Amino acid sequence: MNRTLVWKLAIRYLRGKRGANAVPILSRISMLAIAVGSGAMIVLFSVFNGFEGIVRDLYKAFYPEIKITAARGKFFAADSMQLQRVKAITGVRNIAPVIEDNVLISGNGEQIVITLKGITSVYFDVNDVKPYVTAGRDSISAGPVPTAIVGEHIANQLGLDVDNMFNDLALYYPDASSGTAFNIQSSFQTLRLKPDGVFRIQDEFDAKYVLAALPLAQQLFNAQDRLSSLEIALDPKADAVKVQSELKTLLGNRFKVETRYEQNKTLYMVMRTEKWAVYAILLLVLLIASFNMIGALSLLVLEKQKDMAILRAMGAQQRDIRGIFIAEGILWALTGGGIGLFLGGLTCLGQQHFGWLKLGGSFIIDAYPVSLQFADFLLIITTVVAVGFLAAWYPARRAVRAEAASLRSD
Repeated sequence: MNRTLVWKLAIRYLRGKRGANAVPILSRISMLAIAVGSGAMIVLFSVFNGFEGIVRDLYKAFYPEIKITAARGKFFAADSMQLQRVKAITGVRNIAPVIEDNVLISGNGEQIVITLKGITSVYFDVNDVKPYVTAGRDSISAGPVPTAIVGEHIANQLGLDVDNMFNDLALYYPDASSGTAFNIQSSFQTLRLKPDGVFRIQDEFDAKYVLAALPLAQQLFNAQDRLSSLEIALDPKADAVKVQSELKTLLGNRFKVETRYEQNKTLYMVMRTEKWAVYAILLLVLLIASFNMIGALSLLVLEKQKDMAILRAMGAQQRDIRGIFIAEGILWALTGGGIGLFLGGLTCLGQQHFGWLKLGGSFIIDAYPVSLQFADFLLIITTVVAVGFLAAWYPARRAVRAEAASLRSD
């Protein structure tokens, strides 16, 4: 018996009328359970994909595609020739020199510790900050009135208003060259800035960073011609790992070269672990649902004993008999899984276009984000087929034994 005939018989049993027993009810219950499980999988996977995409977009504001820092110490000397060699590497689109350190900031009688990030205009091409500037200007100046862009949480703490020309910030940084700790004023370097813009991304950044011009930050830190990092943007088709390898070869052991993933290993690991944990839980649901399928297929085996005996008499092999019921189990699983994926996919598309479920509270987005990915559909279909195969294996073996016993008794 060829494989085509095996599948035709399996489809006939799926669509054909059955006797007055529990097989139709159990088969529909098992298909419904698989539909619910597969539908839940695609919906939850799509929500995780949506949140992961948003988090990645948010972290692009302060985590570049590749970051070069000193292996030891805070700062390193900025060598223009070295910068040119780095920029000459294939795949490197732009380089932003950066210097940053913690400073004490004072405004409107309030004082907090923040991280001052000294940057140039190139920084806005390397990191995606501008879309998140919610008030004021999305640029900085080192001119007669030096300006800064501050995180929203910092602005709220200090009571800053970018439209108030009298608002200013005083930044203090320990001066190691002062040589005395008794004169407080001479022990600190001071920088005054006008808050000219406010960005809002998430608390991790909004309560931490103030952006100012690179020369001013270098002067405050008493680190002229020194940097704390080089932040690199790559060409769209560039391989980050390959570029990283070339940079490590060029720069040697004196520098650390990290991809965006390596700069935030914990975050990405948690996101991936959560998704696979959800998969494991829903896989357990599908396996529990398969017990109904085992029962329904076992009853179908008893119902079709005479049919199997006829097929054996016509020359069908034991593997063909077994294959019919394995194919039947896979068809049941695919029917339930297909219905679940169709309805789950429609739900996700509806959420994408209409935003039915709202997040509530103060978030950058209003509704739950969803992102459908082909790889998720492929994984779920593969899982459903595997569950159907496993559920059908025992009833299929039983069908062979029952058919053999039936022939002996005849």
